[in-house]
Amino acid sequence: MNLTRAESDALDLTQQTFYVWAKKGHQLRDASRVKSWLFTTLNRTFLTGQTRQTRFPHHNLEDVAHELPAPSPEVVCRSGSSQVLPALAKVDAVYQSAVALYYLEERSYKDIAVALNVPIGTVKSRIARGIAQLKGLLPRIAGEEA
Repeated sequence: MNLTRAESDALDLTQQTFYVWAKKGHQLRDASRVKSWLFTTLNRTFLTGQTRQTRFPHHNLEDVAHELPAPSPEVVCRSGSSQVLPALAKVDAVYQSAVALYYLEERSYKDIAVALNVPIGTVKSRIARGIAQLKGLLPRIAGEEA
């Protein structure tokens, strides 16, 4: 709690620390140093998360929409953005960035994986799930405009 200042984050940090213990704890030679090892691991995990949060801050799409580059006219014509972009704003946040980078900015899976700091397989699944959500939203949006 002293590091994270939030109970849910502290629980996640503790869980991650014990996950690392389960994965790498066999490497500890002196069992009397378990407590020290766990606290060191917890601190390093926290610092890694803070660094990642600083490098890749999370923003709501609506809050930073004015900072996003305008899509090129070719992309707008191709995508029917009058329906797609509002629907994309309603897609779960975890999928929005992958879908936007792939379809609007035409980035490769590898580029997206580097930008989001996730494996390529995760990028592919996020895009697939995001598109599935978009398909579910588009008929509703088209029905509302009619």
